[in-house]
Amino acid sequence: MADHNENLTPSELLQAETQSWNQLYFFIEHVALKCALQLDIPNVITKHDKPMTISKLMSSLPISPSKYPYFHRLTRILIHYGFLILQKHDDNNVDDDKGCYSLAPADCYVAKDGPWNSMEDQDTFFFKAWSCLGDWFKNDDPSAFYTAYGDLFWSKLSSDSSTGNWFNENMSRDSRSFMNVLIGNEYKDVFKGLTSLVDVGGGTGTVAMSIAKSFPDMKCIVLDLPPVVANLQGSENLEFVAGDMFQKIPPANAVLLKSILHDWNDEECVKILKNCKEALRGSGKVIIIDMVMENTELDDETVHAKLFIDMLMMVFVGSKERNKKEWEKLFLISGFTSYKIVLTLGLRSVIELYP
Repeated sequence: MADHNENLTPSELLQAETQSWNQLYFFIEHVALKCALQLDIPNVITKHDKPMTISKLMSSLPISPSKYPYFHRLTRILIHYGFLILQKHDDNNVDDDKGCYSLAPADCYVAKDGPWNSMEDQDTFFFKAWSCLGDWFKNDDPSAFYTAYGDLFWSKLSSDSSTGNWFNENMSRDSRSFMNVLIGNEYKDVFKGLTSLVDVGGGTGTVAMSIAKSFPDMKCIVLDLPPVVANLQGSENLEFVAGDMFQKIPPANAVLLKSILHDWNDEECVKILKNCKEALRGSGKVIIIDMVMENTELDDETVHAKLFIDMLMMVFVGSKERNKKEWEKLFLISGFTSYKIVLTLGLRSVIELYP
């Protein structure tokens, strides 16, 4: 058998070796962060309200003293992954040459709103589907999730209340963070002048509540399946409606689809969009908040995350994130005449769609 390495230069060989080690041990980032959460590192630093020395941090955590010599190895890799920040002491009298630890913005998000809060559930629920990816490519199942569980992702959420609640809670966390940026800044002009809005697949109403609060003169409706909105109470300008977006969408001046269309294949998306078009009243518009792939202006970190999430959609529901041409094709087939990508915030873009 030929040795493929013989054609590599020494520098290429060393680079390939480094890359292969990184690929082999990619899971260590997940494990290290999980360990930090199990030890309650983010909350301990947050409650301390100022950077902590390593000795102070260790003594505040449920760590055996026999493991103190190892602890800096964990903090070192958490710094490398961008979850902790190491800074110099303000007090020169402190006898600790390792500096003080504070939370990086990513870890602040993790501690409060991040999906990692449910990592224990992800271990059992998420990774079983990922482990079936190879088998899925060999069969005709609609998704790797189906290969793993013998059921569709959405059916699993409906039949298993604990899993459904876990999913809705994570979607609410994600929505809170995004809407704080969208509504709390100049970007909220997207909703300016609207008299009514229906949030399709709006879950427990996190997004609609944010909009209703910022625009008290706008009537907001949350449309979702009966088990999701059962017993949810609205307010003066917020109403929960049980229904199915594939059947009919309540009439409104605007229809909002936040992180909805990436869950479905093209045929299903066209059906949803046509129902949105029928629901529009006056000079209305559809507002889509979703990813636009293959944007060359994005940084590597954002591209990396988008690729991960695209794979996530494939594994769990057999769908995809779409590039600009794929979005445009859906819009035209659904009968819309024009659209514009209003802005891009992090991973997602805000698209306005006109009948």
